[in-house]
Amino acid sequence: MIKAALIGAGRRGIFAYASYALKRPDEIQFIAVAEPNEERRSLLAREHGIPPEMQFTSWQELLDRPQLCDVVLICTQDREHYEPAMKALERGYHILLEKPMSPNPLETIRLAEEAERRNRIMTVCHVSRYDTYYSTLKQLLDAKVIGKVMTVQWTENVGFWHHSHSFVRGNWRNSDETSPMILQKSCHDMDMLQWLIGGNCVEVSSFGKLSYFKPENAPAGSTERCTDGCAVEHECPFSAIKHYYNEKDSGFPMAVCLTPTLEARLKAIKEGPYGRCVFRCDNNVVDHQVVNLIFNNEVTVAFTMTAFSTENTRTFKIMGTEGEIKGHHENNEIEINYFSGKKEIIRPERYEGGHGGADYLTMRDFVRQVASKDLAGKTSAAVSARSHLIAFAAEHSRITGRTIQLNEYIQELKRGERHASQA
Repeated sequence: MIKAALIGAGRRGIFAYASYALKRPDEIQFIAVAEPNEERRSLLAREHGIPPEMQFTSWQELLDRPQLCDVVLICTQDREHYEPAMKALERGYHILLEKPMSPNPLETIRLAEEAERRNRIMTVCHVSRYDTYYSTLKQLLDAKVIGKVMTVQWTENVGFWHHSHSFVRGNWRNSDETSPMILQKSCHDMDMLQWLIGGNCVEVSSFGKLSYFKPENAPAGSTERCTDGCAVEHECPFSAIKHYYNEKDSGFPMAVCLTPTLEARLKAIKEGPYGRCVFRCDNNVVDHQVVNLIFNNEVTVAFTMTAFSTENTRTFKIMGTEGEIKGHHENNEIEINYFSGKKEIIRPERYEGGHGGADYLTMRDFVRQVASKDLAGKTSAAVSARSHLIAFAAEHSRITGRTIQLNEYIQELKRGERHASQA
């Protein structure tokens, strides 16, 4: 039986990961929680029977204690990953770390190096790698069913409603407080592309802007909040009342308010961040971005991230020397078109749970990894750091307008760190 502690009892921590222990109590048990929000801390403690003396208001309180258990899950906000992760490694814990590892590229490198130095497991929550849909795609590519892969078109359709919730009103709206969009949302994509293609990215270029969710695009008659008598609220596709004023007990409404009553939801919309007009928030992350990549095996990638989609899913076309593979994740379809004229459609097995069952499978594999003392696993810190650096390089390219040589970029980062330490 693995004993665990949760640092950061947000929606992902509680419902995506810790819930695994309620389904598999013979495999893992949560015996401690650190969370500043009393409502969320108490909810996790009640569900898992955690006594008061093992409930902490901060990660510092928990990690200042001698090692309490085998593993910690770190599911705090982006800028609160690095310090608790480094402290947990020092204390001797194995770690499941929510992505991104850090919004700072050097901290990302340091985490990977420290986990290796201390012989500790640090698995990063790139949940898509655990999804049966993408693992099936990986098997097809490795089997060379379309020959040698040459070109990839990959699209992250964020969805207009998901973008407005998470990246305009929500926790990841402002890169000064969290991470750039390409890192926070699309480090999954960079990770999967690196994994699926099977080579190392060598060059990156990128363009992107925050073009729409800005004050100058606010409709006439709109107000600071959707509940302030907005003249266009009924017609607005981003209306907080439409999206959150209901009694659903999961998903995005749960992020707005844990209490699934109309009274509580209305209060949250009137007073909290999720009731703001999407054109009058303090957001600064891009709402559309493109990234071009070339790998050392000569595979080229055209990646698009966009808020302006009705669907919230990934779609792709992978082109090889003997055929092409088209994919639509939400439809659970992988379509293979061979140059011979043969066509095949595969629908992989799915598991219950978030991200097509990938949240559950991530926890299942992490528990097995800890039990077997497998330091590598599917998404080790070392592998994840490399894909994070692709995202960092893409953002650097977007800001500077330069094409980035990835290895040179990494060496520049390390030289800068050495110079800073010598100053």
